[in-house]
Amino acid sequence: MQSITIRRPDDWHLHLRDGAMLEGVIADTSRTFARAIIMPNLVPPVVTTTDAKAYRERILKALPLGHRFQPLMTLYLTEHTSPDDVEEGARSGLITAVKLYPAGATTNSHGGVRDMEKAMPVLERMAEIGLPLCVHGEVTTPDVDIFDREAVFIDTVLDPLRKRLPELKVTMEHVTTADGIDYIKAAKSNLAGSITTHHLIINRNAILVGGIRPHYYCLPVAKRENHRLALRTAAVSGDARFFLGTDSAPHVDPLKECACGCAGIYTSINTMSCLAHVFEQEGALDRLEAFASLNGPAWYGLPPNEERITLSRQAEPVVFPARIETGAGPVTVFDPMFPLHWQVMQRAQAF
Repeated sequence: MQSITIRRPDDWHLHLRDGAMLEGVIADTSRTFARAIIMPNLVPPVVTTTDAKAYRERILKALPLGHRFQPLMTLYLTEHTSPDDVEEGARSGLITAVKLYPAGATTNSHGGVRDMEKAMPVLERMAEIGLPLCVHGEVTTPDVDIFDREAVFIDTVLDPLRKRLPELKVTMEHVTTADGIDYIKAAKSNLAGSITTHHLIINRNAILVGGIRPHYYCLPVAKRENHRLALRTAAVSGDARFFLGTDSAPHVDPLKECACGCAGIYTSINTMSCLAHVFEQEGALDRLEAFASLNGPAWYGLPPNEERITLSRQAEPVVFPARIETGAGPVTVFDPMFPLHWQVMQRAQAF
């Protein structure tokens, strides 16, 4: 197969940041993706519907002229989040989901939830109105090994929550383990998972072999090879419970390349080329559209995009910049460590 035309994809987990960084990275998403669920972990975080409305306006203002893109806003769950505010935001159509960050789990998560009991009034209201909960599925207790955080979260936080509120719709974001994949597959309802571009491609060796390579460091951290293979099997399966959420997370290089570097990998610019490579390797190009364009909208109750994009296989490798320049500083682009031959040729074409 030398070309493939699919419905325009969506990104169901995206960090755009704010200010000069937002202005520097938004085009890499909006030129290809029609919609994206926007993460709320700014400083300060997006905790109210008023915050989300203002952030959405800043995103739309930063869009390049002629780009058609819809930011789907989320709220940052705290122990003091108002159920009434959440319901108001959801019923207005502004709020697509609420995001649970266990306190200390990742970038700007220090204001997240420490005591799940204190968040139960909001979660109960969300279950009543059908608003999805997106979870960063890791525990943060010091005695748990960082490579086991997802599996322990499933056993000690997520499974008890789902048994208590079985009607709550939960998205396990950036699943990184076979444990997570198996848990989603075993669920009878109300559970799905997003999978990132980079977790389909790298395992933990990418971070640690041959020296510490900070631009492959992310949270949740990449795991063993058997977990990466489980993610690939799920992504290319066509199973409607799995869909793309890039977790593309820009940080300026000085904040990555330091003694205590930030977690995050920037993939927005080359995600579709990377995904086409992965799906081609797996003999599953015919299921790329389901993963990138169909399963996510179905889960979130939205129609699939009517516009199409075409990817074409080039004889020579497609060249992406090693880094992009933003007003906030340089951001290194994800390097999959193999040549990419698939390129988006036609963007946002009406069908």
